[in-house]
Amino acid sequence: MTTEPDLLGLSIVCPPSGEGGTEIRPVVNGRDLLADLSPRGGEGGPWYVGAGPRCLLRRARPLRAAATPHEVRLGVAGCGLERCCGSLYVTVRRAGEHVVWAGWRGPADQDLDLPEFRFAADQYEAEVLRAEEDRGWEWPAAVVATLLEAGLSEREDWLARWECELEAVWASRAEPDRIEVVLRHPPGREETDLPWAQFLMTLPISAADPSAQAERLEAQLTAGDPRATAELCGGDNPEQLGYPWP
Repeated sequence: MTTEPDLLGLSIVCPPSGEGGTEIRPVVNGRDLLADLSPRGGEGGPWYVGAGPRCLLRRARPLRAAATPHEVRLGVAGCGLERCCGSLYVTVRRAGEHVVWAGWRGPADQDLDLPEFRFAADQYEAEVLRAEEDRGWEWPAAVVATLLEAGLSEREDWLARWECELEAVWASRAEPDRIEVVLRHPPGREETDLPWAQFLMTLPISAADPSAQAERLEAQLTAGDPRATAELCGGDNPEQLGYPWP
């Protein structure tokens, strides 16, 4: 007996301004995986929010499948902190004419129990491409943030010079006239007992051409030490690095 392949849908949810962030909801065989995993009323386990489209549909495009398996974070607990309430991970791989989702992992959900899903590769790839080409969720600041993040990520010389790691470039529909750049210093210490600092830079965005704005902001940021003008916003004992809390 031949088993019918599973069907993937990627729903891009854009709530009204101020009512949450844009997220990707993976729908398998007509069921929202994150909704099925989230307990009713928010009690008894993690309440999952889908990863943003910039994470899943831009950057490295992690939903695309290859013969080499790789892990993808599909959602994060409602509190937004993985170390607090966990996230939902799946391993994605191409197996012949199928794309397989398996190896589910939820660091804070020991009872996580999801089956292996096998999608027909043509249906899976067509759905991922459709979602990647959907620009309906973007607004000007989000476009600038995507371009600036790509540019800064390639500036390894600038990051290494100031012992920094690019954590994220954020854009919010609730604040369409600004984006935020978050850096960590030194890199790779957030999971250790060594001191580290997190810095935030808030940058104004206009209605001008997003590409021109991204180029200007990249040049502005990489002209010197970003820590000199950034705001200390997090970390572990940053005062030991010479950055006392304000």
